[in-house]
Amino acid sequence: MPFTEYVREAVVEPLGLALDPSGHPGAGMRGSLDDVLALGRELLAPRLVASETHAEMVAVQFPGLDGVLPDFGRFRPLDWGLGVELKGTKEGHWSGARTSPRTYGHFGGSGTFLWVDPVRGIACAALTTREFGDWAKEAWPRLSDAVVSELAR
Repeated sequence: MPFTEYVREAVVEPLGLALDPSGHPGAGMRGSLDDVLALGRELLAPRLVASETHAEMVAVQFPGLDGVLPDFGRFRPLDWGLGVELKGTKEGHWSGARTSPRTYGHFGGSGTFLWVDPVRGIACAALTTREFGDWAKEAWPRLSDAVVSELAR
């Protein structure tokens, strides 16, 4: 089954997304903020994947591996699950200081991100057309901390 067809049938249709999955899987799909937040809600309470698969997704796959988070910096360790970066105990994380260590997510070069904090029950996303840069390193943690503060009231 072609990847585009699989994404359409397994994700887009069940979640009622307007996302067009015909772009490059790594950097070419286009969707709305509503689509990304629907994916965030799905990740908070998975219905489309088995619980065992989700548990593997959010578990450290290579414990203790140091690395560079593209365009963000070096972390020791830089923990990854299956397709998502895991916050863990990193200082200066892009999801802010107020998200829990179990927070996970992904960000892209187009200045967009999605993180999910299963402890707080929050998903947060931002979509931009502004290329990732120093502005994001400053703005994303501030935005994330403000969202957590507002929702914790």
